[in-house]
Amino acid sequence: MPWHAPLHNTHFLREHVTKINSLEVGVSSLLRLPPLNAVRAFEAAARQGSFVAAAAELHVTQPAIGRHIKLLEDRLGVRLFERTPRGVVLTRQGQCYYAAVSIALQQIARAGADLLPPSTERWLRLLVVPGFATRWLNRHLRELAVLRPGLRISVEPDATFTSIEPGRADLAIAFGGPHDFEGNVMTLARPRVFPVCSPAFLLEQASLLQPSDLLSQKLVHEDDGWWWTCWFAAFGVKAQLAPDISFLSADHAIDVALAGGGIALANEILVADELRSGRLQVAIADSVQLEGYQLLLPAGDPSDDVRWFCAWLREILQQDFPAACGQMV
Repeated sequence: MPWHAPLHNTHFLREHVTKINSLEVGVSSLLRLPPLNAVRAFEAAARQGSFVAAAAELHVTQPAIGRHIKLLEDRLGVRLFERTPRGVVLTRQGQCYYAAVSIALQQIARAGADLLPPSTERWLRLLVVPGFATRWLNRHLRELAVLRPGLRISVEPDATFTSIEPGRADLAIAFGGPHDFEGNVMTLARPRVFPVCSPAFLLEQASLLQPSDLLSQKLVHEDDGWWWTCWFAAFGVKAQLAPDISFLSADHAIDVALAGGGIALANEILVADELRSGRLQVAIADSVQLEGYQLLLPAGDPSDDVRWFCAWLREILQQDFPAACGQMV
């Protein structure tokens, strides 16, 4: 899903990135480049799904982020965000632009890092789909630091990758089918997927007994309806969904559900804490295993730290979600 989005959405983004990268950039084109600060503000707001969070990350005010976005929209001649009562969501043009500029900013950052002298520090660079990074991995980083002294870990959230570019990361955690990705791919887990909503939202609804009952409900989407359509199809329900609003990732969709904005599809790994605390409830008990989390390794022999991290990750997920864990080979 990545954003935590299904792969067809990823293909759409990568297609547009390829088109953008294939353009010849001359001097006249360079003169039309938008201000870098505006691009950075847009990238942070798109990745975070929030102007407030982007402002905190870049150490500026929220109005400053808004001005940068407005400047960028005026320069490009398109709307990048839709403003809703519950926050901002990327338009289709915004999704295409985010896919391109996020890669470009990463390349700029790596170019600077390549100029630095070699370091003796041990780094583990992780490329991770945003939902898993935010709702599961981030909660275990302190534990990792204690278990592996001297190892420094960087986490790069990204929802659009299908392989690890040379030098970008030591390990990636993606979401999809094992054949959706390139390189050395190992299945980590196939969690159950089910609809969730806030307790208050559930109280306001008529009795929900079976999947088809959800067709008349307010569904929260993280794509153009594909993910929900797959879930309905698993129970023999035909659904033709064309959402007006879709959110950037599974993480953002879950946040909307937490705020009482509707029913989101979530997997058991991402919402385990919220279900235990009662902040979320299962809308109906029907669940299904669809796609899963995949470990991607670059070419060559993995380091001892990568081997250790893979073993740790598999072990802790096996303890908490034994039915979801696949086989790592």
